[in-house]
Amino acid sequence: MLVELKRSQPLTARELAERHGVSVTAARRHLKELESGQLVAYQRQQRGLGAPTFAYRLSAAGEALFPKRYEETLTAALDFVERSGGRGAVRRFFAEHFDEAAEGLRLTLQEASPEERATAVAELLSRQGFMAEWTPHPGGLRFAEHNCAMHAVAERFPELCHEELRFLQDVLGAQVSRERHIVSGCNACEYAVSLPERATAPASAGRLEELK
Repeated sequence: MLVELKRSQPLTARELAERHGVSVTAARRHLKELESGQLVAYQRQQRGLGAPTFAYRLSAAGEALFPKRYEETLTAALDFVERSGGRGAVRRFFAEHFDEAAEGLRLTLQEASPEERATAVAELLSRQGFMAEWTPHPGGLRFAEHNCAMHAVAERFPELCHEELRFLQDVLGAQVSRERHIVSGCNACEYAVSLPERATAPASAGRLEELK
C-alpha cells in the first residue's frame, strides 16, 4: 500500500482495496496499522455529493522509507563546488554526470525502438531509486518518476532537474517537456515525450512492472 500511495496519493481505503484486490475492511485495517506506525496520514475530502471521505497519503516518515541517494553528503559536496567554481561548475557537474549515463545507454540503444529506449531509461532510473515508468500516449509516450531520490539536492540545485530533462531528450531522441514536478509539490515528475508519427509507440505497449 505504501508503494501505491507513493505513486498516486491521496487515495481512499476503497481505492486502495480495488487496486490490491482486497476488501475495503481489510484495506482499512492495514491503513490503521500504518497510521499507528505514523507512516500514513489522512484528511477529509469532499468528492462529489454525500459525506466527506478519508483520503490517505504518506507521512514524512512514510516518505523517508523510499530511496534517497546520499542527499546530505551530495548537497554538502555541491555547496563546496559552488563556492569553488560558482553555479556554472555545479551545472557542469550534473551535465557530465548525465552525459556519462547517456553515453552508456547509446551503446545499446542505437537501433532501439522508442518503447525499448523508454524501458531502458526507466530501468536505469528505477535502479537509482526514482520509481520510473512509461506509458503509451497519443503522439508519443508519458514518462514518470514517482520518487525523487535526490529531492533535497534538486531543491537546492535546480540545475539537476534541468540536466535530467536534457538527458531524457538526448537518450529518447525526442522532444520532452516536463508537465509535473515533485519539487513543485506534485506526486511525481511527469514528462510528455513527443515522437514522429512513424516512431510512435503502439497502443499495446504497457507500463513497467510496479516496484514491489
